[in-house]
Amino acid sequence: MSFADLGLSDELLRAVVESGYTEPTPIQAQAIPPVLMMKDLIGIAQTGTGKTASFVLPMIDILAHGRSRARMPRSLILEPTRELAAQVAENFEKYGKYHKLNMALLIGGVNMGEQVAALEKGVDVLIATPGRLMDLFQRGKILLTGCSLLVIDEADRMLDMGFIPDIEEICTKLPAQRQTLLFSATMPAPIKKLADKFLSNPKQIEVSRPASTNLSIDQSLVETSSRAKRETLRNLLRSETVSTAIIFSNRKTTVRDLASSLARHGFKAGQIHGDMEQPERLRELDRFKGGEINILVASDVAARGLDIKGVSHVFNFDVPWHPDDYVHRVGRTGRGGATGTAITLVTPEDAEAIAAIEKLTGAPLPRRPRAAGTDAPSEEGTAAPRERRDRRRDKAPREDMARADRAERPERADRQERAVPPAREARRDDRRPRRDDRRDRQDDGPDDGWNGPVPSFLTVGFTN
Repeated sequence: MSFADLGLSDELLRAVVESGYTEPTPIQAQAIPPVLMMKDLIGIAQTGTGKTASFVLPMIDILAHGRSRARMPRSLILEPTRELAAQVAENFEKYGKYHKLNMALLIGGVNMGEQVAALEKGVDVLIATPGRLMDLFQRGKILLTGCSLLVIDEADRMLDMGFIPDIEEICTKLPAQRQTLLFSATMPAPIKKLADKFLSNPKQIEVSRPASTNLSIDQSLVETSSRAKRETLRNLLRSETVSTAIIFSNRKTTVRDLASSLARHGFKAGQIHGDMEQPERLRELDRFKGGEINILVASDVAARGLDIKGVSHVFNFDVPWHPDDYVHRVGRTGRGGATGTAITLVTPEDAEAIAAIEKLTGAPLPRRPRAAGTDAPSEEGTAAPRERRDRRRDKAPREDMARADRAERPERADRQERAVPPAREARRDDRRPRRDDRRDRQDDGPDDGWNGPVPSFLTVGFTN
């Protein structure tokens, strides 16, 4: 099957071919026709399967007919993170270059004035994160009554980030008669409840079992210890044929420290995490995409939806806290039918988290032997045992000397006592007065009243 068989317009097909794609992925082949038929849709697919294009492509053709009005977007796409929203915008620019569609991006960390100005001109496609959208709505800068198409992307991630109440409120402000598309890699109960509430007779598509991982990704675990994690990672980066890699960590502080450590060891590493301003994040992504750096250390803010071609490896420096995050992390490699490698560093403390991941994905993760050199102790580690051996070797002679010294100590003490002159002992005793003596010197007798000069008026007598 080709894209031409899906009913897309000639202009759109031309843009797809120029982007280097000839055949649709399974999710695209199943999702595009019903979307073009204006049906509600639930799409369940792991990341890296072309999920974004499965709604971007038909939306472009649907919105090609019609006209936008100021502050009233014709369609709305909700994304959980700024990076994913920006990436969807790139897809619209790439595939919609032969269509005259106006697009606006509403995300945090960017000047709100420019976003309001774009809304004033009229928008066909509005791509937004829930927080910024609600902010502008409450300021009266946007109306959603003209929105006829809603896309909720990465719904399970929205659930993790606590956006479901915002999404429910947004849905109540949209027209009742609309087309709604919901995409998710997993389908927990709250997402199912959300779909039942706001979708009308949706067509459900599952290109793989929910929460499964891409079969084209070689996944494995490498056992290590907490103290040896960084050394294990460096050895893996050197031993594997890594062209580009994303390394995930659970904490932002770990991301910063790990990126700095890798840079000190000669790796071309960058970082991306939630504490960075949006321009900094985009700059790091551009460096990674452009080849200036080939290793990107990231927190889970970057785990979902980043579509970067040619990522050969994903390393989980930390086992993710939530099993669903594992699916999204490893989905950064092996995208679009390509193969990839995902390696997770595990310590004995991670046993419960690994068991939860294996339960979710329904398959055990194979263990691989440690990378070459990870078992070799460091110079500091070899120096310490050597010093201990030297100390043990010298211990016996020192103990003998100590015993001889203890035997001689009483005799030396006796000699020293006899050597002290009697006068010196007396001076030593008299050097500091006893506490009783001090008390006696300070005590001037009983307090019988005034002991100073008697005033003259007291000497005046009284006569009868």
